[in-house]
Amino acid sequence: RPDPKKADARFLLYYFLSHEWRRVVEGFVITGATVDRIPLEKFPDFPVQLPKLSVQRQIAATLSAYDDLMENNRRRMVLLEESARLLYREWFVHLRFPGHEHTRVTNGLPQGWGRVPTPEAIAINPRIKLSDDNEHWYVEMADLPTDSMVIQSAIKREGRSGSKFSNGDTLFARITPCLENGKTGFVNFMEDGESGRGSTEFIVLRSKLVTPEFVYCLARTYDFRENAIKSMVGSSGRQRAQESCFEKFMVWCPPSKVLSLFSEFTVPVFEEIKNLHQQNQKLRTARELLLPRLMSGEIEM
Repeated sequence: RPDPKKADARFLLYYFLSHEWRRVVEGFVITGATVDRIPLEKFPDFPVQLPKLSVQRQIAATLSAYDDLMENNRRRMVLLEESARLLYREWFVHLRFPGHEHTRVTNGLPQGWGRVPTPEAIAINPRIKLSDDNEHWYVEMADLPTDSMVIQSAIKREGRSGSKFSNGDTLFARITPCLENGKTGFVNFMEDGESGRGSTEFIVLRSKLVTPEFVYCLARTYDFRENAIKSMVGSSGRQRAQESCFEKFMVWCPPSKVLSLFSEFTVPVFEEIKNLHQQNQKLRTARELLLPRLMSGEIEM
């Protein structure tokens, strides 16, 4: 716990994230035969460079402004995605779509709607031919979020193997425990015409009779995930969902008018989430560039 007469708590947080502090810690590391370690008994003696308290507070306030903006954007992204998922459930799970009051329903099927096996409405692991470029976007399983559409840290990497995907595809984890944990992402970070590749432990879902946003929201539903979980086979800890499980899962196919109305709402929502994520990436980069310069005193406050 910092002494408030000597150190600002927020400043210390950023200091401990800085290269300055990392260099201090590295100077105390004990090299082992298999694992290096930090002597915790000497931790109280690790030196900490503290500028004047007023300067600490200024530095902390400057860096906190970036974090506050990123957190505000993150909250907006959560609310936006939740609004899209709620609309999906309202229209395509509870069937309270626009005009439902005046639509005839026969054996549970609204007039003008269809209900088909998943592969008829959604392409499962569609074939994609990668360009002749040496590098392509690559998504690891670790990049797929459990509670958001945003794929965090795709990178360009040499190679051509793995699952292939394009913008608008949904990536759906197939292996335990990633499937149970909800790892699912929406691809929208590439340039037009680009394709990417990634882990073979996720399934690529592409819209056919429905929209890309519809596919993503469907993949986030409990029933869709449970259907995949029940199909898992393999040794303990390495079980995988089977592609064949989707043949048994029926998907609502609404008429084009309803799909168009759904797109009118969800396409701008997904685009705004993408823009907010890009803003956060720029803010994070700016903060990371600023942090060492403030801590070293290169930039005076």
